[in-house]
Amino acid sequence: MPADRRQLLRYTAVALVGGLAGCGGGSSASEGTSDSPTTSSTGSPTATATADRSGVGTERIAEGFTAPTDVVFPAGPDRPFVADQPGQVYVGDATDPFLDLSDRVVDLRSGPDERGLLGLALHPDFPDDDRLFVRYSAPLRESAPPGYSHTFVLSAFPVDPDGRSVGSEQVVLEIPQPQPNHNAGAIVFGPDGFLYVGVGDGGGSGDVGRGHAEDWYERVRGGNGQDVTTNLLGSVLRIDVAGDPYAVPEDNPLVGRDGLDEQWAWGFRNPWRFSFDDGALLVADVGQARYEEVNRVERGGNYGWNVHEGTACFDPSAPRDEPAGCPSHTLSGADLRDPVVEYPHPGIGDGDDPTGVAAVGGYRYRGSVDVLDGRYVFADWRADGQLFLADPAEDGLWPLSTVPVRDASVPFLRAFGRDSAGALYVLTSERPGVAGATGTCYRLVA
Repeated sequence: MPADRRQLLRYTAVALVGGLAGCGGGSSASEGTSDSPTTSSTGSPTATATADRSGVGTERIAEGFTAPTDVVFPAGPDRPFVADQPGQVYVGDATDPFLDLSDRVVDLRSGPDERGLLGLALHPDFPDDDRLFVRYSAPLRESAPPGYSHTFVLSAFPVDPDGRSVGSEQVVLEIPQPQPNHNAGAIVFGPDGFLYVGVGDGGGSGDVGRGHAEDWYERVRGGNGQDVTTNLLGSVLRIDVAGDPYAVPEDNPLVGRDGLDEQWAWGFRNPWRFSFDDGALLVADVGQARYEEVNRVERGGNYGWNVHEGTACFDPSAPRDEPAGCPSHTLSGADLRDPVVEYPHPGIGDGDDPTGVAAVGGYRYRGSVDVLDGRYVFADWRADGQLFLADPAEDGLWPLSTVPVRDASVPFLRAFGRDSAGALYVLTSERPGVAGATGTCYRLVA
């Protein structure tokens, strides 16, 4: 596909951590230390178990990462493949990487940076189809428009289940990105066998400026989230990786219509992590200044950005606590769909709601941890030692509560993972930027 069909990102005035950030600030944290897990003779880490009946317990599975962003489990729960933002994939602890992309990843800042190695996904037929898909930020290609920042890369590598060998890179998709932020990064295979790819709106405040199309919403003249014909920004894509390098499924909503065929749903700002639950796609989308949200995404749905932020209207010229009114439909009459989960930034709302600055999508949990069972488990990047729990409902916003994470230092939570048995994992760090070695993978237990 021609490169000029894809443009991305502008930079926010206040960046958060790599892969997550909205426009709210994050408090810094000093680098901490923790006891190291023991390692068996086979190289598999032996989890250090902790638990507390008044919250969610943890087992430390792997540690020593700089800024872990994703985890998959090709060889069982004690052999995690962990993606580290500077460009490495490790098996277990951060010792020797089995896949090192640091020479292909753009140079990162030591402070908050949203570029780097951002996502992993195993082919659903793994190991019969032995491909590990990776999503990372590469230097700008010569064909990119002047002034752009870097290149979105989605590639596949043949690997063995134990992570002892890796084959040559097979590039699937590249997108020139105009700014360093709003990179999204989630790549997830759906129950239909197709790969779903999160793409941010192009960065910056308000979805305007370099690399942003003009859209129909006159109050904010610009909006890749509301444009489906100029580029793939602000969307969740759906592609068939059986193609060369990929194909477009025939039932994608814009096939045969005015728009870019890869798009499955649009109206997103910075979708950071999503998952499937009984066929339903749950997408967390990082807000700008007022609200964070999670959407239950359907084929061809428009999820509102930059007309809405959460269920509220978006207008950067309005007072922060008094947003102006806005439409609920596009000019063609299509609905702007509301999220199923919403929570405010500090200083917004009635003061009794949980608050945060950057939503981190998780999973619907069904398992032995009673307080989590049946609930959608997710978090804010600035976790401060707690998880968010949402109780799924048929209509309207899902009721939201919090639960503390016990016996583990979780100031910043970067991503969730889930193994084949349904256990949930969190990737955390004690520093907000891309520095140090405080990144840890924990399993959540009763």
